[in-house]
Amino acid sequence: MTKTLLTITLALISPAVWGQEALDTGNTAWIMTSSALVLFMTIPGLALFYGGLVRSKNVLSILMQCFAITCLVSVLWLIVGYSIAFADGNAFMGGLQKFLFAGVLEESMWSGGIPESNFAMFQLTFAIITPALVIGGFAERIKFSAVLLFTGMWLILVYAPVAHWVWGGGWLAEMGLMDFAGGTVVHVTAGVAALTAAIVMGGRRGFPDTPMPPHNMTMCIMGAAMLWVGWFGFNGGSALAANGDAAMAILATHLSASAGALTWMCIEWLRYGKPTALGAATGMVAGLATITPASGYVGPAGALMIGIAGGFLCFTLTNFMKRTLHIDDSLDVFPVHAVGGALGTLLTAIFGASTLGVFSGQGLDVSIGEQLGVQAIGVVAIGAYTAVVSYILFKLVDVITGLRVSTEEETEGLDLVMHGERGYDF
Repeated sequence: MTKTLLTITLALISPAVWGQEALDTGNTAWIMTSSALVLFMTIPGLALFYGGLVRSKNVLSILMQCFAITCLVSVLWLIVGYSIAFADGNAFMGGLQKFLFAGVLEESMWSGGIPESNFAMFQLTFAIITPALVIGGFAERIKFSAVLLFTGMWLILVYAPVAHWVWGGGWLAEMGLMDFAGGTVVHVTAGVAALTAAIVMGGRRGFPDTPMPPHNMTMCIMGAAMLWVGWFGFNGGSALAANGDAAMAILATHLSASAGALTWMCIEWLRYGKPTALGAATGMVAGLATITPASGYVGPAGALMIGIAGGFLCFTLTNFMKRTLHIDDSLDVFPVHAVGGALGTLLTAIFGASTLGVFSGQGLDVSIGEQLGVQAIGVVAIGAYTAVVSYILFKLVDVITGLRVSTEEETEGLDLVMHGERGYDF
């Protein structure tokens, strides 16, 4: 009798009874782990990947930009970014109810039985890596002050509102846009902003006639490998639970990355006679970017096809931009991330369907054609909004601090000019 009364009493005072979801320790542990994995993608993963791709006189500037962006975005996310993205608001942005994380307490819960602090931290790591990706578009020629000023304004005016549109209950969420882990929110925004930067700033001194090969491919491959591992938290964690969706997202992520790398390697091998380590790493990132929006909706065979499509299209666009358009998106952010993210967002409508046999996904509530239309609207709207606002911000930053270092400073290298240090001191 006593045991029965104790059980009833505990049930009555449980959070679920009083309208608050009970803590799920398994989900909480997984999202905390995923947060660490996604942060690991920026520092050290992206920092080393991008750092190896630039010339040795600029390697420290890339590491410093990734490090500083991590710190700046973290503070801005606390102040207002999280609130704009995820507080209750209108169709276009959240309100300021969560200014300085107001109401985010130890006992505050999010869906899935995870603390809201856990969710806020996980989303912060996404907010960090997105503007960090953008630096590939203006690498080796931008002032450090311009990086910080642009990043701060871009986070508040582009990233946070777009996150609200898609994940915070905004207008694209209402339309039914399927973006599991950031094909539009992360990759389209970052890639379009990088392309805008490359157009506004112009190419590096000597581009496209002077060869500018990566200075350290060992560093580049190490960074790429870290990105690959970290992406399991990026996509798998977006399930916000330790469940079958997370497991399938991780499997799909790995298969697409492998297919993207093999596709890029094979094209290089056939066209140029040799497969390169740089090509394998870039193809892997293309496969990862392409599967990101689809990872929680498609099956293994669909992920394979998405990775192959991403590797092929991103390779084609990368070469077209460099060799034909002569646009110096220094580290290929637009053709890999924006193109890959957009392609994956569209293919989600196809391989997420349940009518493709072994290539089927979890099944859509609407027809493939109808969902494809929603996906296309999301890609175009987010791409256009990002391009316009990014262009205005770059022009504004140019007026305030100036965007580009002088020709002499660019020749000397940003490590010494911007930071008074060398990446290497032999």
